[in-house]
Amino acid sequence: MGQPAALDECTAGDVATDDLTVDFLTWGLAGCIDKLTIPLRRQGVVVSWETPHHGLEIPATCAVLLYRAAQEMLANAFRHSQATEVTVRLAAVFYGIRLTVRDNGVGFVPQTNAHSRNQGYGLRMMSMAVQEARGTISIDTAPGTGTRMSITLPLD
Repeated sequence: MGQPAALDECTAGDVATDDLTVDFLTWGLAGCIDKLTIPLRRQGVVVSWETPHHGLEIPATCAVLLYRAAQEMLANAFRHSQATEVTVRLAAVFYGIRLTVRDNGVGFVPQTNAHSRNQGYGLRMMSMAVQEARGTISIDTAPGTGTRMSITLPLD
């Protein structure tokens, strides 16, 4: 069995779309998510991070779900938002953990039903996975206003 693929400047350019083995032990969740921002940074987008100043133990299933959600959110920002600034926030909340990705891009018309056929397949799958994990997802966007997506997962 081989070693997990290393995420570096040379191989991370397509991280947002590749199914890479993520080494949470080496990089941690925030480090792995940060690697997903490399395509945005290469486009000239200013990426800001807000993380807790203390370590937080996150179960592997939650970490993988948050990573996959970040992958979808950042891929959408890269492909569609035309943003010049993106902020990624990973925060402990009293009942769990919250991942928020905010951009100043073009925004979009949100669907009222998370399972709408007009909503992107990735967003629908992400919404279903978050609900299955007893978490919540919120999407705050409108044309011309940028997008703010948050996922909160319980840690129990």
